[in-house]
Amino acid sequence: MKRTLIITYYWPPAGGPGVQRWLKFVTYFKEFGIEPIVFIPDNPYYPVKDDSICSELPEGIQIIRFPIKEPYGFANLFSKKRTTQVSSGIITKQKQSVLEKVLLWIRGNFFIPDARIGWVKPSIGFLRNFISEHKVEVIITSGPPHSLHLIGKSLKKETGIKWVADLRDPWTTIHYHKSMRLTKRAQKKHVALESEVLTNANHIVVTSATTKREFQKITKIPIEVITNGYDSIDDFKPNLDAKFTLSHIGTLLSNRNPIILWEALSELCSENSPFSEDLLIQLAGSLSDAILISIKEYGLINQCITLGYLSHQKAIQLQCNSQILLLIEMNLSETKAIIPGKLFEYLAAKRPIIAIGPLDSDVEKIIKETNSGSYFGYSEKEKLKNQISLYYQAYRQGNLSVNSKGLSKFSRKTLTLKMSDLIKNL
Repeated sequence: MKRTLIITYYWPPAGGPGVQRWLKFVTYFKEFGIEPIVFIPDNPYYPVKDDSICSELPEGIQIIRFPIKEPYGFANLFSKKRTTQVSSGIITKQKQSVLEKVLLWIRGNFFIPDARIGWVKPSIGFLRNFISEHKVEVIITSGPPHSLHLIGKSLKKETGIKWVADLRDPWTTIHYHKSMRLTKRAQKKHVALESEVLTNANHIVVTSATTKREFQKITKIPIEVITNGYDSIDDFKPNLDAKFTLSHIGTLLSNRNPIILWEALSELCSENSPFSEDLLIQLAGSLSDAILISIKEYGLINQCITLGYLSHQKAIQLQCNSQILLLIEMNLSETKAIIPGKLFEYLAAKRPIIAIGPLDSDVEKIIKETNSGSYFGYSEKEKLKNQISLYYQAYRQGNLSVNSKGLSKFSRKTLTLKMSDLIKNL
């Protein structure tokens, strides 16, 4: 067994997709010769909690909890909703108050690379001795928050230990980076820290091919693409909705408002009375008022239900029961590299996917490669409308399905084997 220390911020009971990646790697590591030790904050600020996910924790895993001081608790006194959004990486320019602008400016320019920077120095001091005493052979840092990579960089320098930096998202090119109101000094600091991490790690792991190409311009360190994935859902029995349901699971805010979808659905409702009666839009997760306003403006409010945040288990069941699954991404060049974790759970549900986002994205490639649905750019309303009509006809005939292929490479066990081989070959 190769003893490996995983340094991560998101861990049960944190909700959302960020926690799933390393929870599942850790779950299967021992099958592939890796003994994991998990290092997490003792008192983190999680924007979303899901206590049900604690039932998925594997037994017999050593977990070290170490105190963290972070500013979100203080900022929360001023604006709980905005603090939750910013700590999740959700930043919008619309309707920001003066206080919100000030808090965002402080966050961007005083906490570099992020608000968890205060955890770095104490963690280095603690782990320096721990690594030696417990004969740890490899450390892995997972970000965001990208400040955790600075722990890995220092420990490698001080101890010579092998270090893998797992970047689940881009760093300086992430879509919200430009919204952080950074000074030139702060921006230069971000770029410098990103470069230091990418050029000092023994190996870089990313979740998309686009991010790999982007980082290859900065470093010659080996980079491996290991996407997020899905677990077996054999325990979930599909019970298809009677309605023609289009379901979206996850955050849907104003900068991710699929107007062409609302237009297409509204026109289909006007043209086809049975379609209007059968249609049901299901939205699970955080929604902005702008989304609901748009739905109302297009006359779809009576065909829409909002479900709020669902536990991971309930979200999977919803996916299995839905007629169609919706995946919406912002229409930005920066989001071409973003592959939402829910895509892989959508694949496992084996229901047709309708995805809308920037053309030539990594998501588009995966959907085409797996034959798991249809992908549309924001200027392709007629194509989208026609595809929804085809899906609806199949639904009416009782044979709406998808003949997906090549999914096994995205299973959690397959991906864990890939990560395990990387660790053992260091």
